[in-house]
Parts: sequence; C-alpha cells; structure tokens
Amino acid sequence: MSGLAKQLEVTDHSRDSAGLTYVYPVVSRRAGGVSIGINLNPNNACNWRCIYCQVPELKRGPAPPIDMALLEHELRGFVDTLLHGDFMRLHVPEGARNIVDVAFSGNGEPTSAREFPQAIELAGRVLRETGLDRTVKVRLITNGSLLGRRQVQEGLRRLGELGGEAWFKVDAGTAEGYRRINNVVLSPQSVVRNLRRCAKLCPTWVQTCMFALDGEGPSEGEVTAWLDVLGQAGIEHLAGVHLYGLARPSMQPEAGRLSSLPEDRLEAIACRMRALGLTVRVSP
Repeated sequence: MSGLAKQLEVTDHSRDSAGLTYVYPVVSRRAGGVSIGINLNPNNACNWRCIYCQVPELKRGPAPPIDMALLEHELRGFVDTLLHGDFMRLHVPEGARNIVDVAFSGNGEPTSAREFPQAIELAGRVLRETGLDRTVKVRLITNGSLLGRRQVQEGLRRLGELGGEAWFKVDAGTAEGYRRINNVVLSPQSVVRNLRRCAKLCPTWVQTCMFALDGEGPSEGEVTAWLDVLGQAGIEHLAGVHLYGLARPSMQPEAGRLSSLPEDRLEAIACRMRALGLTVRVSP
C-alpha cells in the first residue's frame, strides 16, 4: 500500500487504489468518511450495465470464485494500517479521517459471489475483533436483483444480525426505465418483491441516481412510477432514500449523453418523498 501517492477524493472510487485484489479505500460523500470497500467482482463483471457506471471495461457476468483467505488477509491488514499506520494522514483529506463502514460494492453485483454470506460474516468478525463493531457499519450496495437466491437471503440475514444495512438500487419505476438506465429486462413488480424481501432481512435504504439523458431529466410520470414502486414495497419498512446525482464520470458508451440535474430539482423530488414520511438524503 506504500505505492498510493495521491489523496483520496469523493470523485475517485478507484478499486485498485491500495494495490490489493479485494480491498480498497474511498472517501464516501454519502457515508461521510473513509469507506473500506470490498470488491467481490475484480473481473469487472455485473449482471446489469447501468449507463452511469464508472467501471471501465464492464462486462456481463457473475463474480469469480473468491479467495477467502486472501480477502481476510487484505481486510485485516488494511484495517490495521488505518488504525495504526499513517495512511489517514497521508491520503485522506482532513475532516474525513474516520472509518465509517465496510462496504460491499466494487466493480459488479456483490451478491453474485457464491461466497457472499461468508464474506459478510468475515467482515463482521474482523470489526468485532478489532473493536470497530460499535462504530463501523457493514453495508451492502446492491441492485437487489438476486434476492430470490437462498444464499443471498442468508447473506442479508447475517448482515441484519450484524446491525448492518443494504443500499438497494432503484433507478426507475417502469420496465422501460430499467431497460434505458440499467440495461435489464425487469418488471416493477419484481423490484417491489425483492425490495420487500430485503427490508425484511435487514435495514434497507433505497439508492437512486437521477440525471439528465440527452438533456432531459426524469418526467413527472417517471418520478411518480418510481414513487409507486417504493410505496408498494412499503415505505414504512424502508430506512430511507439516498437520492444522488452524477459524482464521477461514466465509463459507458452513453457517457456523453449524461448530465447532472440541478440541485433544486433533486430537492424538489426529495420534498415529495419526505411528505410521504421517508427520510431522504440528497447528494447532488
């Protein structure tokens, strides 16, 4: 990790910033400090292809087999470096020098890894043994599409038992919206079903990226359909919503067609959700 020469920034979530296979640090604007990322998709494979995705050379597919011994070695070593080394001082902006979470995110859908439940358990064990479990959450960033699998449900159950939480991607409320934004064939009913499952297993935040495509932001009908999905899943069961814009450049072919929405547009949408009783955090 001594080769890391630059300071970490919210605009750079490079997965190889620490020179490791599975573990990488980022400064998370939404989590509010240093996030210890775990990348279970070092092959850059995902079952979705979101047009705003910042992963270069993204391809379709599942996670590869995970070397659990290497993952444990990297995670323990990096936690020790953050706690006892000079990494924070050298590479993290002042004001963000605190560990806020261990986040399963990376370069694809983390729940596609067969070892997903064991990886969640490992993260909890390392935090407990280092005394960080009282202040550092385990988080899962997921598109939620594999919630029908028993092993994914088991991983989420373990996540809930650890006091962790899932951030469940819902970028649209119609089949056309999922096709256009996420490049998947998906029905709103399946999103509702999986979001309900997730919320029953562990605390669940919805995470939604809103932006303009070819200069046009989401229409009133699209926003209403998206709100309907959340409502059908059960707003009372959700921890809240992370509504965010384009923080980092897309690495997908559509990159030139994307632009940020004005902050007041995001806030107007957030106000509609708050009126429904939802906690909403906006990151333009």
